[in-house]
Amino acid sequence: MSRVALLFLALVVLAPTSAPAEAPTTLRLDYFHTASADEERFALDAVVLEGPWPGNPARPLDDLNLGKYRFEVIDRATNRTVYSRGFASICGEWETTGEARRVHRTFHESLRFPEPGGPAQVVLKKRGPDGLFREVWSVAVDPADPTIDRSGPPPADNVWAVLDSGPPSSKVDLLLMGDGYTAEEMEKWHRDARRMADLLFATPPFEERRGDFNVWAIDTPSRQSGVARPSDGVHRRSALRVTYDAFGSERYVLAFDNRRLREFAAAAPYDVLVLVVNGRKYGGGGIFNLYATVASDNAFTPYVMVHEFAHHFAGLADEYYTSDVAYESTFARPEPWELNATASTTSPKWLDLVTPGAPLPTPWEKEAFEETQREIQARRREIRAEGRPEEEMEALFHEEQERVDALLARGDHAEAVGAFEGAMYEARGYYRPQANCMMFTRTTKFCAVCRHALERVIDLYTRPAPE
Repeated sequence: MSRVALLFLALVVLAPTSAPAEAPTTLRLDYFHTASADEERFALDAVVLEGPWPGNPARPLDDLNLGKYRFEVIDRATNRTVYSRGFASICGEWETTGEARRVHRTFHESLRFPEPGGPAQVVLKKRGPDGLFREVWSVAVDPADPTIDRSGPPPADNVWAVLDSGPPSSKVDLLLMGDGYTAEEMEKWHRDARRMADLLFATPPFEERRGDFNVWAIDTPSRQSGVARPSDGVHRRSALRVTYDAFGSERYVLAFDNRRLREFAAAAPYDVLVLVVNGRKYGGGGIFNLYATVASDNAFTPYVMVHEFAHHFAGLADEYYTSDVAYESTFARPEPWELNATASTTSPKWLDLVTPGAPLPTPWEKEAFEETQREIQARRREIRAEGRPEEEMEALFHEEQERVDALLARGDHAEAVGAFEGAMYEARGYYRPQANCMMFTRTTKFCAVCRHALERVIDLYTRPAPE
């Protein structure tokens, strides 16, 4: 029996049923989220009891104010909020695409929280353009309800530890899940899982905070090698149903079968998820408090792994604005909730980190950068349209990064924290903290603001609430 299986068994045996607050069970609320660009609806699917709750008992309430959505678990006897978390969702992203103006779509989603000690109300809220959360759905949950699925999590025999730093309740528990690995490729999956952890912990601030993480991996063999790449004519029924071409964006990799994913993941303790797809083609994705995805064997896997994990873990925004994306641009520039982007040049949310004397907005080599990007993007589209080998795309990305790193290192404010125009897929009206960062280009470092944001989230999972 694996160490994680023994851990789960011990927690279940030792947890007295009369005092769930001492070692609560994880409760998963599954629901359907139907939306278009103009409306959205919610419907309860199921309530499921998983394994022991892995979260930090000292920080049940989320005080970071992140996410497009937020949910609160309210004890009905006292009207007190006993748990809360911000998050984003696939549906929340999809509603910003052109397709959402034409049709409705339904997505399956889950909320996970420690089982309450009695009847509770789960309130789902959505952030408006003014930055405030407003209730959009509410559902009652009673732990005594006989319809709750109490069959328990699947066996943990296929779960193993990549990094075991201590009890889940005081660590960030990262679960790595491989998709598109056959039973014969399990050794490759194990090597890839260890490599993904090494890549993450080679990058500050994760490097310094390695001891605050546990990393688990789960074996989920597929019948065929690789995952679906519809635009390449490749179709797979992989174990987790991960696919490229999400929202019509060729490199965007997502898993749309949420129930399947959650049933597999329930075998392990986890706060955050990374789905590793077995393949060479550049691709990935990251949604705040849902999961991150990364292709295993691309030359830029180290960058994609860390960049997409930052989306998932801390809700960091994409700072680039010259690549093709699925989302439609608007003229509105509301202040984003993400900690590394702002619409304000007079008082950016990272004002306390701004370099003394740096002008706001901060000058940078914007015109030269955009000229370089027009050339690179044209060559990139040509390579894809002609179906040329992945090695050519990787070579182009290497050339691009060398040119961009040199360009962004020029000027008086190259290392300053300021407000550099161009972020959130927009060339005008949104600003990022520094000239270069892993959220802007394929460079190797986070800017000072992103590092600070990542540290705050690590603290949420591992430290007591600030006084």
